[in-house]
Amino acid sequence: MDVLADILRGLRARDAFLLRTVLDPPWSIRVCDAAPLSVTTVVRGGAWVVPDSGGPVPLGPGDVAVLRGPDPYTVADAPDTPPQVVIHPDQRCTTLDGRDLSTVMALGLRTWGTRPDAAAALLTGTYASSGAVGAGLLAALPPLVVLRADDGDLPVVALLAGELDRDEPGQEAVLDRLLDLLVIAVLRTWFARPGARAPGWYRAYPDPVVGRAVRLVQHDPAYPWTVAELAAATGTSRAAFARRFTALVGEPPMAFVTGWRLALAAELLHDTELTVTAVARRVGYGSPFALSAAFKRVRGVSPRAHRVAAGTPAATEITPRGVGDRR
Repeated sequence: MDVLADILRGLRARDAFLLRTVLDPPWSIRVCDAAPLSVTTVVRGGAWVVPDSGGPVPLGPGDVAVLRGPDPYTVADAPDTPPQVVIHPDQRCTTLDGRDLSTVMALGLRTWGTRPDAAAALLTGTYASSGAVGAGLLAALPPLVVLRADDGDLPVVALLAGELDRDEPGQEAVLDRLLDLLVIAVLRTWFARPGARAPGWYRAYPDPVVGRAVRLVQHDPAYPWTVAELAAATGTSRAAFARRFTALVGEPPMAFVTGWRLALAAELLHDTELTVTAVARRVGYGSPFALSAAFKRVRGVSPRAHRVAAGTPAATEITPRGVGDRR
C-alpha cells in the first residue's frame, strides 16, 4: 500500500479551483480565501510568497509552494509591492476597495491576469476541504513548504500547465488528479527530509513491525483489531509490540486504531450520504450508538451534528426505538 496515495484520500481534489495567473510587474495579490491547502508553482518569471507568520520566500520557474491554511498570505513580484488584489472565500476576486475583478481580468479558459504573455505566469490550485485524515497530515506541515525545481523531478507541473489549456470531456477530473499528484510529490519529498515533523504513524512506516501494523489498520479499519491480534500479525509478543508501537507512533496501539476509525468516520459523514449505521459498519463499530458514543467522546459532537455542520445530506435511516445515534 502506498502511504500517501492512501492517506491523502481525504485531501483529494474534487472540483478544486485551478487557475493560471499571468501578470506584469508591479503586482501583488492578497489571498484571504481561508482554504485549507493551496499550491502555487511558477511557470515563467518569478514571484515571492509572503506568509503572515514568516518572512518572504522567493519562487523561481519550477518551484512549488504549498501553503497550509487558513491564514492569509501574499503573492507578489517583490516582497514590498503593496497588494492590489484580494482573493476572498469562494475565490471571489476584488480590488482593495471591493470592486469585482473576476471577469474584468479574465483572459480565456482558466487564465486570469493582465495579458497572456505577461512577464510572470503562475499556476495555482486550491483545495476546498482537507478531510479529517488529510487534515491530520497537514497539521504536521509548517505554514509554508517550498520545493525547489532541482529538489526533485516534478514532471506533473508541465502536464498540469498543458492540461489547463484543454477543454475536453472529463477535463475537471483530469485536472483534479494532476493536482493531487503534485501535492503527493511535494509532501513525499518534504517528509523524507531530515528533521521533517511527519506524524508518528508516517515515520513508523519503514519499521517492519510497527509499519506493518499501521498498514493493517489503515487497510481494514472495520476488522476487530486488538493489541494481541496486531502483535500476532507482526510476529511479536503482545508486550513487546505495545512498547515498540507506542515508542514509534507516540500513542498506544488501540488509541491509534480509535483515532484512525473516527477520522475515517468523519470523512464519510462529510463526503457521503451513508447512514450513520453504514458508516459505523465501515469503520469497525458494531452499532450507530457505539460510533456515536466514541465520536462524541473524542470529537465533542455526535455524528449527526458533525454532518449537519458540514452541510452533508444524510440518507434516511430507520432504527428501532432507543437505538442509534444520539446527540
